[in-house]
This record gives sequence, C-alpha cells and structure tokens, in this order.
Amino acid sequence: MTATQEITPMPSATVTLVRDGGHGIEVLMMERNLQSLFVPGNYVFPGGALDAQDAASDASGLCAGLDDARASALLGVASGGLAYWVAAIRESFEEAGLLLAYDSAGGIVELIRDDVIERFSAHRRAVDEGSRSLAAIVREEGLRIAADRLVYFSHWITPVGAPRRYDTRFFIAEAPPAQAPLHDNRETISHVWIGSGAALDRHRAGGFKMRTPTVRTLELFAAYDNTGSLVKAMRAQRSVPAILPRISRDGRRLLPGEAGYEEAVGTGGRGKWQ
Repeated sequence: MTATQEITPMPSATVTLVRDGGHGIEVLMMERNLQSLFVPGNYVFPGGALDAQDAASDASGLCAGLDDARASALLGVASGGLAYWVAAIRESFEEAGLLLAYDSAGGIVELIRDDVIERFSAHRRAVDEGSRSLAAIVREEGLRIAADRLVYFSHWITPVGAPRRYDTRFFIAEAPPAQAPLHDNRETISHVWIGSGAALDRHRAGGFKMRTPTVRTLELFAAYDNTGSLVKAMRAQRSVPAILPRISRDGRRLLPGEAGYEEAVGTGGRGKWQ
C-alpha cells in the first residue's frame, strides 16, 4: 500500500464505564457480534465513529459543564472537540443502554420505573436507527448531556496497513448508578461487569479476546483500588500522547519503545489489528 493509498483513520470515541464492585473496580465490557466485520467476538468498551449529529450546534448547546473551546483544548485540536464527548455518550446509550445525562434536578437520570425504561428503550432504538438524534431525545426529556462526567485519558490510532483505521479518543466515566446495561443484540451480543485483573487473566488464557488498546487500558486500571482514585488520576494527567502501533513485516503489532518499532515504519500489515 502506497502513501497515497493509506486509509485515513476515522475520528472515533470510546467510553470506559466503571463502578466499584465487591472486589474492586469493575469495567463494563461488550462482546462484539461474531458476524461483525470489525473485531468479531472481541470484548470492547462502548464506542464508535463520530457522526455529523455529534458535532451539531444543538448537541453542543445541551452539554453540561464543558464547551467546545475547552474540549478542543483538551484534545489538542483547533475546534470540534466537544463532538467526541457527545459521540462517547451517544455510543454508550446505543450499545449499552446507559445514558449519561442530567435530569432537571441535577442528578444523573434514573431508569428504574417500567414506563421510563420502556420510553427510553424506544429513544435508544430511534438513536441507533438514526431516525432521531441524541440531542432531540435529551431536549424532549428535559435533560442535559453530562459531558463533564467524562474524563479524556487516552488516544490510540490504528496502524497504517490495517484494513479499517480509527483515530480514537478514550474517556472514562463512572457508570450511572440507577441504570442497568443492556447490549443491543446487533453490534454487541453480550455484556459483563468484570475486574481488570480477571479480564486480563481470561485474555491471557485465550478465552477473552481483546484488542491491544483494550488490554493496555485494563492494565492501567488494574493499578487502582476504587473508581474515585482511578478517575482522579486520569483527570490529573497533564498530557495525552497519541499512540500509533505499527505492524512489522512478520505481522507483529509493535508499540512505541518496543524492539523493532522504528524499523516497522511504513510497513503494511497482514490481518486485523487485535
């Protein structure tokens, strides 16, 4: 593949939803559909590519505690940064059924009563199908998008040579306490709350497929005992460098600093990035 044929990475956002469990921090993991063209059967965090509605002015006007100027500065872009926060929250709602939004009283919306659950399930289907925007749902329900609950902490770019490339910003947020996750049975076929260590152990044993960024994220989280300390540490980061793995001629995925990384410059890969 020549330089002119390289695939431009799609701007994307991922959110790691965490909670305190009986044995420490638990992370919400979604299992990708086995028929998916992208990382089938892998366990991932909710996320996906940005769409035009994420950057729309009505969406940014509904965000609480964060404006585009500040969001763009955090990402190191000239403008449009707030769309990544909106996309992360939209993807969380679409893929996991969890909506990070404030109600009129200033608390995270509760999805407990049967009638409310049914109404928001219909909203979720509409957003997923593209017939309505997240902003339209939030406005109709009198909510505010809880952008200030998301903390930007990591930035991964799919290697050159991969068949599908993403430029992904990673966020972390504490899961809404009065909501229950539910996979969409389309892009994702199951979900699990799992500790970082347990997920890594299962992955090393070959029974829990994950991509490199997911593995490295869980390795980072494993150093913390509770969600409060984890989120605080991620918020305290002074900079978030972009990580661009490279694919060696023999198909190995290499990270900056690893042996052979520099020699892998410009080489194409075989197979998918996982």
